Amino acid sequence: MKLFDLLHSRADELSLRLVEHLKLALTATGIAVVVGVSLGYLAVRSKHLRDTVLGVASILQTIPSLALLTFLLPFLGIGTTPAIVALTLYALLPIVRNTYAGLSQAPPAMIEMANALGLSGTQKLFWIEARFALPFIIAGIRTAAVVSVGIATLSAFIGAGGLGVFINRGLAINNTDLVLFGAVPAGLLALYIDFCLATAEGYLKPLPKKLPLGIQSGVLAFLALFTVVGLHSLTKPKLAAMNTGDKVVVGSKNFTEQLILGHMMAILLEDKSNLRVERKLNLAGTAVCQQALVDGGIDMYPEYTGTALQSVLKVDAPSDPDKAWKVAQEEYSKKFNLDWLPKLGFANTYALAVRSEQAEKNKWETVSDLQPQAGKLKAGFTAEFLERDDGYPGLSKRYGFKFGSTVDVDPGLMYDAVHLKKVDIVSAFSTDGRIAAYNLKLLEDNRHFFPPYDAAIVVRHALLEKHPEVRDILEKLSGKLDEATMQKLNLAVDRDKRQPRDVAREFLVKQGLIDK
Repeated sequence: MKLFDLLHSRADELSLRLVEHLKLALTATGIAVVVGVSLGYLAVRSKHLRDTVLGVASILQTIPSLALLTFLLPFLGIGTTPAIVALTLYALLPIVRNTYAGLSQAPPAMIEMANALGLSGTQKLFWIEARFALPFIIAGIRTAAVVSVGIATLSAFIGAGGLGVFINRGLAINNTDLVLFGAVPAGLLALYIDFCLATAEGYLKPLPKKLPLGIQSGVLAFLALFTVVGLHSLTKPKLAAMNTGDKVVVGSKNFTEQLILGHMMAILLEDKSNLRVERKLNLAGTAVCQQALVDGGIDMYPEYTGTALQSVLKVDAPSDPDKAWKVAQEEYSKKFNLDWLPKLGFANTYALAVRSEQAEKNKWETVSDLQPQAGKLKAGFTAEFLERDDGYPGLSKRYGFKFGSTVDVDPGLMYDAVHLKKVDIVSAFSTDGRIAAYNLKLLEDNRHFFPPYDAAIVVRHALLEKHPEVRDILEKLSGKLDEATMQKLNLAVDRDKRQPRDVAREFLVKQGLIDK
């Protein structure tokens, strides 16, 4: 029932994301067809190139898709370009292989007859070889297109849009319905494309059998429906583009608090300026957001002083929060031409959280208290926490112990994992409302490992120079949020399943920053 409610309330966004997804998949597949068929032809004609072409295509297929997308970010930035490049590389193998196999199917007797008749290589290719190769090539394209639709869902992690946006948001806020809202249409889209290409493949066989009239009518009906939905969604960006202001792009990381803050920034700018605001929220972590900010893929996003100093600048963070913010401001301005706006008013500090009853039973009050039993404990940490210097690697060095096992857990699922006793300990965020809701206990960082993590907005200096009003608008948020308030806002999304945009707007209205 909730899926139908989502469909009713988000039909416009669904149609837009559907067309974005289709564009990504079909653009990449189209490029792969041109490149793959050419490489397949070269593999048939040249024995020297055959092993190289097929080998490289096979190697590309073995690279994890998310890893390939991340690898392309420093060179191509965020958005559709790296997504299309990655999808194209993944689509090459089935097309290259099938082209090679198809062009090898022409009967030798027919080739000998063509040679006897004096046909040129081009004539043999188009009149004989292509006739036998085309069904194979279509089969390869069919596989490539379906694979592209599936992998395109990961493109949302780098701001490329598509149906993966819903999946990404759902994972971030632990909303299964939202995940399904993206996954089900993606699956149906893959089946739809496979059906259309299968129909074309059937007609291209040497002795085609026409499909029954009912199936042909069904294909036409699907195409007509899809065209209507596509045209409807394509009108939305045009209407939005009528805003006379320049564009500003707001980004965020991929967890609840960041989504709420990102929407606050975007709503304020929409309400108080003539700028056309684009949201690229839910990007995959600090590295992606920072790279996007430096490259101009986004213009701003919320960041934390400790994260900036230790993960981005690779320097030790001062223990004094004001000094930490000042160092971040000075170094970001000097190295990246980025500005830190005044602090928002709360700090979201890393902390180790355990179940309260477990802490009481074992008399755990501080992180050091875990040491005697650490080897028997299972920890659930976010991917960033497992890799960052201000995360598990540095923590284990400071405290002199490691846990028995660690598992990567999505931020949206982390608290459920410890609450349901799937893990014993998690890397919590101090402003997360689920800490109190799930009766978890934060252990005291008695060796003062974690630096200050005061939240603030980082903005490209070039934007502030061009639009100085942006600084004045965003600084209205400074000092308006404390830890208790942020916990309540986070809990409204994580427990009550409200949308981050709605929670953000409600807060801004209550603060008198925007009208209803």
